[in-house]
Amino acid sequence: MQLCHSQQMGNEPAQIRLHGRLIDTLYTEAMLLADEARAYFERASAERDALQPIDRVVFSCESLKVTTRLMHILSWLLSQRAVEMGQIDRIEARMSTRRIGEAADSDPATLAGLPAEAIALIEASRELYARVARLDAAEEPAEPAPSPALNLLSRLESAF
Repeated sequence: MQLCHSQQMGNEPAQIRLHGRLIDTLYTEAMLLADEARAYFERASAERDALQPIDRVVFSCESLKVTTRLMHILSWLLSQRAVEMGQIDRIEARMSTRRIGEAADSDPATLAGLPAEAIALIEASRELYARVARLDAAEEPAEPAPSPALNLLSRLESAF
């Protein structure tokens, strides 16, 4: 999914790497969200303590889910940056160890008892994870078209 656009600037062609710019933008967004989430969950002990016991458990689980989502996002984005910088090739970036990791989703019904700021961070991490997961899925190599020769051989074998 490498999108490029060439343009002339003086005598030197300039390459605007849309994919690279998108990765950089998402990386910045993920880092800002990670910092915001860390700061919130560190200072939210009073809010957490005011919750019902089950909601305290949900709050703790959701803070771990947010962290997990963000770490998977950042890991994938760093792999994409490594591709852009020529440190790894696209084939290596498509290996299962470099794909976006699985992250447990949050059940909106269980979030109802949480503070509004916690819910906003949870939803922001879910939305960002979904966007990055779509990009990761777009990196999947297309299924090769069936070979016409193999198709013909298969039909001949079944006919005789």
